[in-house]
Amino acid sequence: GAKTISTMLRTLNELPKPTIARVNGVAYAAAAGLIAACDIAVAVEEAVFSISEVRLGLVPSTISPYVVAAIGAKAARRYFLTGEPFSAALVHQVVPQSGLDASIESLISALLAGGPQSQARAKRLIAEITGRPVDDALEAFTARSIADARASPEGREGITAFLEKRKPAWRRD
Repeated sequence: GAKTISTMLRTLNELPKPTIARVNGVAYAAAAGLIAACDIAVAVEEAVFSISEVRLGLVPSTISPYVVAAIGAKAARRYFLTGEPFSAALVHQVVPQSGLDASIESLISALLAGGPQSQARAKRLIAEITGRPVDDALEAFTARSIADARASPEGREGITAFLEKRKPAWRRD
């Protein structure tokens, strides 16, 4: 039910590993929420999305936090209220059908270049700072965040590798 979908979306959203939605078709209702909960979304040109719940007399409650975060409140007002199909608003990149696999492979390569712990920290950072005013508390938080990252084993390895002009230990290529 709704609780299961909500738990799944929250788990996906909070997963410390990067997530990619590979969209090769139609994504309505909960499927659109699933895409919105992913960190990166790539779709083929023919992909169609719809937040169609109102057409069934329902509301997109469980997916709403993720879809609003992905497309913004203004677009959400339109698509939540009309249920009409839309195309690229929910994704980062639209590619021809023939380019989908290459695009995904390119993203995976880019993700593998980053430190896994740094990526997990970056995801938490986004969650922590989103919607907060830039004030002394946020400034202190972000300063602590970068200091913690620099002091971490992964941060030390990354900086050392950069200075030594070599790839960091987490790179497999």
